[in-house]
Amino acid sequence: MQDERLAIAGTGSIACGLAVVGARLGDVHVRARSESSAERARGAIAALREKLGDDDGSGEIHVGTEWEPLASATVLVEAVAEEPVVKGGVLGRLDALAAPDAIIATTTSSLSISDLARASGRPDRFVGLHVFNPVTRMELVELAFPAQARESTVARASALCEALGKTSVVVPDTPGFVVNRLLFPYLFSAVDFMERHGMRPEDIDECMRLGAGHPMGPLALLDFVGLDVAAAIGREIGVPVPQRIGALVGEGALGRKTGRGFYNYG
Repeated sequence: MQDERLAIAGTGSIACGLAVVGARLGDVHVRARSESSAERARGAIAALREKLGDDDGSGEIHVGTEWEPLASATVLVEAVAEEPVVKGGVLGRLDALAAPDAIIATTTSSLSISDLARASGRPDRFVGLHVFNPVTRMELVELAFPAQARESTVARASALCEALGKTSVVVPDTPGFVVNRLLFPYLFSAVDFMERHGMRPEDIDECMRLGAGHPMGPLALLDFVGLDVAAAIGREIGVPVPQRIGALVGEGALGRKTGRGFYNYG
């Protein structure tokens, strides 16, 4: 495998986690849209690295608001909001910056890889790099490629995942890929079941943790993912979003990140 250098556009939890994991390959540049976003990302990255200890990688993680530092990377990753127009704009900027042989990647969890590849301007060197949150702990990466992807792109993406300590599986370019396409109908059915039978979130979650061996119950998992994100994924994969989720989103109760969802996080 060639020595890859990672750069990331975005400062959310996926971007910060990927930056920390990517530091084992060397220096990582992270682009934030504002100085306040950059400051939050620096704090999140520092906390993750401290939690992991001294073995999290030798590279430095540089967070700033400029685009130009990303140009030296061999793999440029878009990790912004799940909005096609927003992602398309970022991918176009990355294409303008990247060296001719650089790969552009997206961390989308539900959008069309073929559409995003076209927006990137280099579908032959494009990959859907669907990492899972928390990135520092979750082993799987779903890899999805447009039809135009070169064999070398597929090989480099797979080798990159291995170098990051992840297990990659090549999945079809279908909404939600494998995990979300199978997972979210289950999560939404738990919400509907709870509403229909008047059960508490704690009881639903305890049944699935203790009875099915799941590490986290479905309602707690929805709060962890973010109810706004869950609703967006549901729409993309064509699964009806429960009214309760829509109501909570309307109230600004998005789960852990806002302090309230199905549970209160005080």
